[in-house]
This record gives sequence, structure tokens and C-alpha cells, in this order.
Amino acid sequence: MVVDRSPSPSPHTAGAEGQSAPLRARYRRILAFAARVLAQTWWFEIALPRIGLARVAESSRERRMRTLAQRFHVLAVELGGLMIKVGQFLSSRLDVLPPEITTELAGLQDEVPAVPIDQIRALAEAELGVPLARAFASFDEVPLAAASLGQAHRARLSAQDAGDTGFSEVVVKVQRPGIDQVVATDLAALRRVAGWLRRIRFVADRVNAPALVEEFAQTSLEEIDYIHEASAAERFAEAFRDDPRVDAPLVAWERTTRRVLTLSDVTAIKINDVDALRAAGIDPADVAHVFAEVMFDQVFTHGFVHADPHPGNIFVTPHEDQVPESADPAEDGISSRSARSTAGRRWRLTFIDFGMMAEVPEGIRHGLRTLFIAAASRDGKGMVAAAQEIGVLMPSAENRELERALTALFARFGGMGFAELRDVDPREFQGFAEEFGDTMRSLPVQLPEGLLLLIRAVSLTSGMCSGLDPQFNIWESIEPYATRLLADESGNIVQDLAGQAVANAATLWRLPKRIDDIITRVDEGSVTFDTSRIERRLDRIDGLIRRGVSALLFAALLIGGALVLTANPPLGVVLMSVSVLPLLHTLFAGLFRRGPR
Repeated sequence: MVVDRSPSPSPHTAGAEGQSAPLRARYRRILAFAARVLAQTWWFEIALPRIGLARVAESSRERRMRTLAQRFHVLAVELGGLMIKVGQFLSSRLDVLPPEITTELAGLQDEVPAVPIDQIRALAEAELGVPLARAFASFDEVPLAAASLGQAHRARLSAQDAGDTGFSEVVVKVQRPGIDQVVATDLAALRRVAGWLRRIRFVADRVNAPALVEEFAQTSLEEIDYIHEASAAERFAEAFRDDPRVDAPLVAWERTTRRVLTLSDVTAIKINDVDALRAAGIDPADVAHVFAEVMFDQVFTHGFVHADPHPGNIFVTPHEDQVPESADPAEDGISSRSARSTAGRRWRLTFIDFGMMAEVPEGIRHGLRTLFIAAASRDGKGMVAAAQEIGVLMPSAENRELERALTALFARFGGMGFAELRDVDPREFQGFAEEFGDTMRSLPVQLPEGLLLLIRAVSLTSGMCSGLDPQFNIWESIEPYATRLLADESGNIVQDLAGQAVANAATLWRLPKRIDDIITRVDEGSVTFDTSRIERRLDRIDGLIRRGVSALLFAALLIGGALVLTANPPLGVVLMSVSVLPLLHTLFAGLFRRGPR
């Protein structure tokens, strides 16, 4: 199988099919929108406060932010391509954007008109190297779904391919023609805007805009590489291979390239279709709790998380096979309610669309463990240190404000266990979260891409579960994992202390003899000190100082000669000529001091 990995054209070198002008117009439109936003922000947030009109800016801020988000919403829908993804990305940046923007953009849906079947056929046949009629036994020309980066069609594999793969019904995902050039154009525009933001101190002190764009670019480029998505699907399936709660589609590799992805058709009941779930005899509340546990398994156990678990990407698949009863429901620290219900469950969760996955490296997992321990001990400074370890706080962050906010958090909620937290009025959480969010946005806080995707996944999980079960509380699902993390960290601490004790014991065992040896050598007068290295260092410093003085003397003589040259030419020439001597000393003084280094 040959996969085309040729680089995407730049926005200014589009193909000969007349795409260059539309791409340039798209590029200019994005920059023009960004320039207007920056000009408006400068006027209201910098200029007005400097002339004593800060109240004017403050009184209109919420309305302006909401209007700005609405205008971007319109722009994203009109342009499509990567701009819809930009809007969805910004909607999750609760750490750097006000709620007026994130709330408005949260409703941005990746739904666009379908590409005509002739264009889809041409691209798919060029990628697969054979006509669709030969590649598939049948191919539905009406798309199953259409999005900004690609669209999906149902199809049936040929008898030979079905025999090789073990399945025949498939969903074929095909990139939108020209999307590579569109993505390259959008990323070029975003990088240009990030360069502007880097030069604005007000922004640069709070947000590393170029880093944000590069993180977004990496995620976006992975999302349009279907080989990457297919590999992620297989990795996800392998992680849950022995878990009867979870399923994932199989990959038909012979019909998959960078721009065409063929997966087994696993379409079933959408997870948020409560009526269909009940009609199938499935309790939506059970689905909510199992879904939450599966998502937290991804976070805390596998370190590989589906970062886009919206209702279109999760199915509930009924099946007839009886799931074997677990020998020990609480064996892995999972809630007994879920473990008990597994035995009689006749359904499983099926995940699709693995273009956006979050890696949770060991560094972040260790930071989360540290965070849990600090939270359990109500240690605000410890939580700030954990945030620094994870990479949340920028170097310029003022930690005292964050520590004060965490102190307020502990004062209100710190003495509560998970059971008590479940009983707190959600509106109180919301009010405190808004105040805490204001503090976070005032600090130079920036979430790493992996952690951002992780938060997005947990946020979507919480919202989905609350829709399935109004009584759902996320603390109930987090509790067993927090307990397990703390237990693991306690074990690590004990091991570290034991290792340190062994090392210290060995040192203490040798210490008396070494002290006795030193005293003996001092009494005998055989203790010597080698100062030659210190002398060489001092000699080099002395040389550098002398050369620096010579450089200053050269500059003084040269400038002085130039200044008096017009009024007194002979003196000027003499001064400029003499300046050559300190210049020569500056350049060559070190060449004739060849001592050992």
C-alpha cells in the first residue's frame, strides 16, 4: 500500500486549477478579521484606561466579547475548513478566554453542505488506485455525514476483501477535495496573527500565542491524516481488548490511505437518544455511569483518551451474548454498582472517530497524583507546585494570587468528602467556578495541549452523563480513581523512603572510617590542596577584564578623534591612529597566552 505523504501546498502556491486566488482571499479575510479584533482590543483595553476611561471599557466588555464571538461564529460557518475547528478549540480555552466567548462558541457545530459525489469519487479513486466499482461491492452516493474536513459514506467490501478482513459492511471516510490547501492557508494566517500577538506585551505576558497555534496545528494535521486516525483506532481497541463494556471499529487497511479511511460499520443507538435506549430495554442512568467509568479508565489507566466524545461519536450497541460475571467486582477499584451491572448487561459502548486523541504522559499523571495529594492535605502551595510540574503556569506567573484562590477553595469545600461534595448545590459550584475562572484568566496560565484535550474530554463526559441521568454527579465517578492514585503514590513514597534509607545506611556505615582517615592525614601533614584550576580561572578573568578595558579605550579614542577632526584635523588624526593600539590588544591579547586550560 502506497500512501501519499507529499507536503501540502502553501496558501500562495496553490494548484493550477484556479485555487490560488480564493485561497489568498481566504487568507486576507482571516487576517482582516484578526486585525479588527486587535484594533478594538487595543482601543478599549489599553488606550481608554490610559486616558482615565477604564470604566467605559469595563461597562461594555461583556457585550463586546459576546459580539466578537458571534461575528467569529458567522465567519467560521461561512469559511468552513479549519475555522470551525478553531472556534471549537477556542470554546475550550477556559484558561485564557472569558466565558462570553467560550459559551457562544461552544454551540459551533461542524456541519457543512456535502461535497458532490463526482468530486468524492475522483479523490477516492485517485487515492485507492482503482475505480470505486472495483474497490467496493457497493458505495452509497448519499453521504452518511458531512463535516468541514471530510464526509462519510456507507459501502460494502468486495467478497475478497470481506474474506480477508472478516467484515463486509463499512463506512468510508473521504477528505474534502482541496482541504490540504485550505488547512495550510488557515494555519499560515493563524501563525501570522500569533506573531502579531507575540509583540503585544499585554497579551504575551498572559498567553504564548505561537505555542498555542503550533499545538492546534499539530492536532489539526493529525486529524486530516487518516493513517494516523486508523492507527489510533487500533491502539484504542487494543487497550480495551478484554473489556466487554467497550467496542471500536476495525480498519480495512487495503482500502485506507492518508485521505481515505475505511472502517467496519458499527452504527448503533446514539448515546444521547434516550427514547431509543429505553425502547431497547437499556437504562440511560446505567449508560451514564458506565460511560464515565470508561472515560476515566482512559485517563487514569491507559493514558490514551478519546478527546471528542460528543453524541455523534459514541453509540450504545445492544448484543445478545451474556457478559461473564466478574469474580471480584471491586477488584480494580471501580464502583461496585457498575461491576455488578456488567454481569447482566446486554449492551456495550462503541466509540468512533479517533482523529482527536489525547496522550496523558507519565509526567502529567505524576503531576495529577501530586495535585490529588496536595488537595487531600489542603495544601495550596503544593497544588501550585503541581500545576507548575504539569506545565500549566507560565514562568511569569505570580503564584500568590493562585494560592489565595486555592485557600478560598479549601475554606469552602476543603473539609468535605466526596459524599458531601455530591450534596452541594451545583449553582454554588458554578458561582465559585466563575470567580475562580476570573483569577485564572488574570494570571499567565496556559494549559498544555494534552491537558487541554483531557479537560475537554472530561467536560464533554460530564455534560453527556448529566443529560442521561439528571442525578449524575461526577465526584462519584472520580472518587475510586482518586483513591487509587493516592494509594499508588503512597506506595511510591514508601519505596523512595526505603531506597533512601538503604543509601543513607551505607553512607553512615562508611562515615566513621572516612573521618578517621582524614584526621590521620591532617596529623601527618599529607593533606594538599590543588589551587591551579582556580588560578587559571582568575587568570582568564583578568585577561577578559583587560581586553574589555582596551575595547572601551579604542571606542573612546575613535569617537573622540572623529568629533575633533573638523575643528582640529591633526589632533583628530592622532587620536584615531592611536586607537588602533587598544584595538590590536583587544583582538590578539589572548593569542600569546598559551598556558594550560
